[in-house]
Amino acid sequence: MTSPRNGVVVHVESPTEGRNPRTADIDRVPTIDVLRMINDEDRTVPAAVAAVLPELARAVDLGVAAISAGGRVHYVGAGTSGRLATLDAAELVPTFNAPSDWFVAHHAGGSEALVRAVEEVEDHSGAAQIRRHATAGDLVVGITASGRTPFVIGALQEAQALGAHTVLISNNAAVPITPDVLVALDTGQEAIAGSTRMKAGSAQKLVLTSFSTAVMVKLGRTYSNLMVSMRATNAKLRGRTIRILHEATGLPENACEKALVDSSGDLKVALVHLLSGVPTERAAAALEDSKGHVRDALDRLAG
Repeated sequence: MTSPRNGVVVHVESPTEGRNPRTADIDRVPTIDVLRMINDEDRTVPAAVAAVLPELARAVDLGVAAISAGGRVHYVGAGTSGRLATLDAAELVPTFNAPSDWFVAHHAGGSEALVRAVEEVEDHSGAAQIRRHATAGDLVVGITASGRTPFVIGALQEAQALGAHTVLISNNAAVPITPDVLVALDTGQEAIAGSTRMKAGSAQKLVLTSFSTAVMVKLGRTYSNLMVSMRATNAKLRGRTIRILHEATGLPENACEKALVDSSGDLKVALVHLLSGVPTERAAAALEDSKGHVRDALDRLAG
């Protein structure tokens, strides 16, 4: 519902706004039962995410294609959805050493709305944001529980006008736009009616994390299930780089540490050097030729 201060009231028809009969007595039961009710509802979230994996796979492929061609992925959201999107984009830089402009989050209300609810900003179209920052080669991903947030829908419409691909992640299948991919999460009624920071938000968090992680994997930012593109920015992470090399190669940690030093701290170069036996300079050249894919670099060296 929009802010009543501007004299406009909108009734949103969405499953997340409905009253949940399973939690009708949540204010009358002991504390442990309040938590059990919430937990019972939360257990339905993974199944809702599993049901949309085919659509999510299509979204991942669009994201990989956009970045591989020099474009970017734009997240657009308001409220909880925007905060989750901002968090996901921010964590890709240290986790995968991804360039900071690969994933860009556009949150209604900007940085102020990240830490304080500014509800009325979602009623304004996000078209201007996308017009300023996106191009035809980009992917724009909208996230909205209701499927109708004006900030998100306006941004997606502008993205379509620009010729960019679009994805809409919604907890309501009835949406007023036809994106390239609709990821419709059937999380149903919330434990507290309309509180979409609960099941809807949890499902969105799982989808965003899965989406961005899969994009990073397909772009070669991992080797096996190891974070070989991570940035070692503190003592804990520097220790993790040594452990990653040890786990990937089976070599003693002192040998891994030496290889990392010889590779000027570049984990991928050290890994290719250790696995292939070639000098670090040749390992670095193979990685450059393979656009940073460790397995592709190893195949080049083996061939």
